[in-house]
Amino acid sequence: MGMAVGGKKGSVKSDINVTPLVDVVLVLLIIFMVITPMLQRGKDVHLPQSKTADEENKDSDPLVLSVTKDKLIYVESTQYDEAGAQEAIEKELTKTPGKKVLLKGDDSLTVGDVRKVMEVSRKAGSKSVALGVEELKK
Repeated sequence: MGMAVGGKKGSVKSDINVTPLVDVVLVLLIIFMVITPMLQRGKDVHLPQSKTADEENKDSDPLVLSVTKDKLIYVESTQYDEAGAQEAIEKELTKTPGKKVLLKGDDSLTVGDVRKVMEVSRKAGSKSVALGVEELKK
């Protein structure tokens, strides 16, 4: 009287289908592989620390200038001398006028070293230069 349709009593198939899990994991892996290089733009420099960091321009896509502790100038991730950097910045600002400029200077540099690159950027036509800092964690 209490027989199941298949003739077996209480049999439940409990195999886990792994294919959708593998699909989701692979899609996430691809997304992280694509996004990770975009997060580390410019050259790797040790930024100075600050108690306050400007949060207003987080959504814009700035032109990243980097000055390493060896006083080498990079526009995005390409190394230039001062004249070459000025040309590269001018070309980028001509392509997208009003683009923000973010200057990442190593914390071992003097104010004069950073100011020199700010001057190059100003000569290239940038209206203002934001300085990259690392926010102090409380």
